[in-house]
Amino acid sequence: MDEKKVNEAQDASADLNSATEEQYPRVTFDEFTPPTYEEWVAAAEALLKGRPFDKVMFTPTYEGITFEPMYTRERTDDILPTDSYPGYADFLRGARPEGYIHHPWGVAQLCDETLPKENNELLKFEVEKGASIYHIGLDSATLRNIPLAETEQIGEGGVNLAVLADMQELIAGLDFAKYPVMMYTGASSLPILALLVAAVRAEGKAVEDLHGVVGANPIGAMTKSGKTFASLDALYDEMAHAARWALTNAPQLRTVFARSEVFSRAGANDVQEVAYTLAMGVAYIRALLQRGFSVKEAASQIEFSFSMGANFFMQIAKLRAVRVVWSNIMEAFGGDEDDQRMVIHARPAYFTKTIYDPYVNMLRNTTQIFSGVVGGIDSFEMAPFDEPIRKGDVFSRRIARNMQIMLQEEFGMLQPIDPAGGSWAVETLTRQMEEKIWDEFRLIEEKGGIVAALQAGYPQEAINEVLEKRFKALELRKDVAVGNNMYPNMTETLLDTREEDQEVLRKARTEAIEAFHSGKAVHSGAYDLAELREAVSGNEVGGLVDAVAEAFTHGAILADVRKALTDEEDAPEEVTALSVHRWTERFEDLRRTTEEFKEKEGKNVTVFLANMGPIPQHKARADFSTGFLQVAAFDVLTNDGFPDVDAAAKAAGESGADAVVICSTDKTYPEIVPELAPKLRAALPEATIFLAGAPPKDLEPVYREAGVQEFISVKANCYQILRTLQQKKGMIE
Repeated sequence: MDEKKVNEAQDASADLNSATEEQYPRVTFDEFTPPTYEEWVAAAEALLKGRPFDKVMFTPTYEGITFEPMYTRERTDDILPTDSYPGYADFLRGARPEGYIHHPWGVAQLCDETLPKENNELLKFEVEKGASIYHIGLDSATLRNIPLAETEQIGEGGVNLAVLADMQELIAGLDFAKYPVMMYTGASSLPILALLVAAVRAEGKAVEDLHGVVGANPIGAMTKSGKTFASLDALYDEMAHAARWALTNAPQLRTVFARSEVFSRAGANDVQEVAYTLAMGVAYIRALLQRGFSVKEAASQIEFSFSMGANFFMQIAKLRAVRVVWSNIMEAFGGDEDDQRMVIHARPAYFTKTIYDPYVNMLRNTTQIFSGVVGGIDSFEMAPFDEPIRKGDVFSRRIARNMQIMLQEEFGMLQPIDPAGGSWAVETLTRQMEEKIWDEFRLIEEKGGIVAALQAGYPQEAINEVLEKRFKALELRKDVAVGNNMYPNMTETLLDTREEDQEVLRKARTEAIEAFHSGKAVHSGAYDLAELREAVSGNEVGGLVDAVAEAFTHGAILADVRKALTDEEDAPEEVTALSVHRWTERFEDLRRTTEEFKEKEGKNVTVFLANMGPIPQHKARADFSTGFLQVAAFDVLTNDGFPDVDAAAKAAGESGADAVVICSTDKTYPEIVPELAPKLRAALPEATIFLAGAPPKDLEPVYREAGVQEFISVKANCYQILRTLQQKKGMIE
């Protein structure tokens, strides 16, 4: 870094630093002798009372990185960024020298109302209440450019658009000179961009005011659905047209949106999510270079989007690391420092959200945006807490939006520049993430790039392996999802899904399209599209956007434009699709199965607690077992304990329960279990008999011989035990 840039970076924070030093003088504790790491380990081992230090104090992650119990300066000194400044070099410490002080991160609240007019009202409302980006969600039909007749669900994910009048209604009164626009457009940005351009011109606005991102992610769209509606080469051609048009007519608008959601929602770990998304970005850069773009032009067109997961420090490290890796990639392409600067949008990870106890999603969202801000995002979309259930309402959108505003205006998060910089833990994690991401990215490159890797099935297999590990950790309750695999709320009523009336929406959209065409002299299916078909091959790169915009002006329908742009002989690519998952989906199915069976049959799995002795003797394990079984919404029959085995067996028999859990202490089990278990079996021949607690290896055969079939403990597979009870009851096959 040259001396001028160093001085600029130092000056950017000089006032803040001097004020801090003056107001808060450094305090030293010379009277204390710092302990060595070895001394700290010895003290920790003494407190562990024989439990193994290496197992208890080190936490493995899904990324193959192990969290250490303590990080020290001595062990981190060689990787601290002592010669790095925010906004320069590899951008480890942020994209701008001043952080958020002069340029707050963009508040991009997704507006996903189905009808254009309603979505327009929502866009204006969000900006009025504090959003700083017009973030427009498009429904799946619009993203796929298909007609209403082929649409199963109108409004899935956002607004439905088909003709010029729709876009005009959507953008009416929006100030594009003041606020950037954000639209993910699926496999191609060209048709939607052209529709936007036609509407902007029809409204008498300047297209050069458009800034933000109206971006495509064809590889991501292919990975989500399993195939494309055109070959990738054809989609790259459309990408080039959109990018060239933007460079010429709206230089502050990006047209490529490399989004990681397809990987994140499938259960990928953070290394996989980032490495595969960077590989998509590289594929797009190469595609544009092959179509005559310079490195600078190609770099200026791409924006990235990542999901913020549940592991707080890992998310911070992820964002810091990805900027470094992308900087190195673009340097290898020959890009200068500006070309190496990455634009990052982020949102909370959909994978971590739950349907049961959904208000906990607010807490998850809070940590995820906080890690994003500390990590240095450029914009953030805060999803409503009820995202996995329905479209947000006034309340859930308000909570989501205000989280960002509070962080900016009340919690002072615009002031610190690279707040995690110098943290021994975060710097260590960042370096580890850099190395892991780079290794995985190189592996994809060795396989021929992301498309070849997807066609070979490598990312899909790797992600599925991680997904199964996540599910297994939840089953064993090593990972805790509050309200789902632990601490269920038995009084909970599920939120209303508020399903939209598809017949009403279909009628409204059909009438709107017909009304638009009734005032047009030229119908979309004739002259304009025939001319457009010629323009596909005849236009210079960039000219196709204006040709498509002209077609929309003359009444073209989006689906017909797609047909005109697509060569029927052009073979689309196919890969194994990545399915959308959420980490708690299996436990949600368990509970939903019980609730539906109970509502239909009027019956439930009932579990009798054979609590032995006074309350202090059995309470801990009775409470644990109750929470364990209520995860599947089973009816648990509790009591204050029994003085002897005969009383317990008699009460259990009278209950007619489907299962019995013997609850007491390890000390009393050798005496109680051999006598009680056979009597429980006699009283309830068909019942499953459990013992609360994990038995010693030498006693497990004794307890099983007496009649105990399974053990409920912290080591038990909660999911499998509950599912087995459902099968036995006839809830599932």
